[in-house]
Amino acid sequence: MLVIGAAGVDIVGRLRGELRPKTSTSAQIRSSFGGVARNVAENLARLGQPVNLISVVGDDEDGDRLLQGLAAAGVNAERVVRTSQHATSSYLAIIDAQGELQFALDDMRAISSLTPDLIRAQAGLFKQASILFIDANLPKDTLRTVMSLARRARLPVCADPTSVSLAARLRSYFARIYLMIPNAAEAAALCERTAPLSGRRQALEVAKYLVSQGVDIAIITLAEQGLCYATSESSGYIPAIKTAILDPTGAGDALSAAVIFAILNDIPLYDAVRLGVSAASLTLRYRGAVVPDLSLEKLYDQLVI
Repeated sequence: MLVIGAAGVDIVGRLRGELRPKTSTSAQIRSSFGGVARNVAENLARLGQPVNLISVVGDDEDGDRLLQGLAAAGVNAERVVRTSQHATSSYLAIIDAQGELQFALDDMRAISSLTPDLIRAQAGLFKQASILFIDANLPKDTLRTVMSLARRARLPVCADPTSVSLAARLRSYFARIYLMIPNAAEAAALCERTAPLSGRRQALEVAKYLVSQGVDIAIITLAEQGLCYATSESSGYIPAIKTAILDPTGAGDALSAAVIFAILNDIPLYDAVRLGVSAASLTLRYRGAVVPDLSLEKLYDQLVI
């Protein structure tokens, strides 16, 4: 398994009351390692899947600690690049007392150091891997090189649009993407809709549209409403597991990792998607981006749908 994309540090504040401008607001603040690709890689490793990560961290203390954390989780991070040009990437989020994201800022400048030449130097990993996961934080030229190497290696590509502003980077690659997992806002951006998707019907329509454009499996997450999925042969809806949200950070990444793990282990798509919902639910109840004791047994224990 090969994973390419962002790695960094998350700082998340959960409000204790109403957010007021131009003054401080009482909150619970925590920090942990993050980044979409890094989160997916760690989740996969904790599920027992061998995984190589290609990313960039700064030549700083955060970078040192992040690499140590990856090694402890079982991720092969030997191909993670160190840069002195930028600090390790960071993500700053504010969530309300109900656990819903209100505002978020990210500084992903470090990923600009992941050049096409550095990717080409790791061409051997593309030939060895069984599947590739990417996030849309990759610079456009680097993304083009990644997709080209994946095509030559006949490597299935799983892609996360990452944010509304970055989703457009994936539009020209629909025909090369095996698995796409956007949330409702990202899915709307992928289809150049001006308004977010409203409910299951529209989500299912967009999932089928992505399949018609060449995506093999499209899964659109709808937060507390669950998710919709489509392939050329089937489509469906999976409700969310009722969960008290402690921290939403990383829930979508856990879902992606669980679905990919299931596919790699020949678990049927319907069951793979259910395991993904289970992983997201477990992560929503944890104050951090990755549940540290994640296991396949825990995923099955969580299943109630």
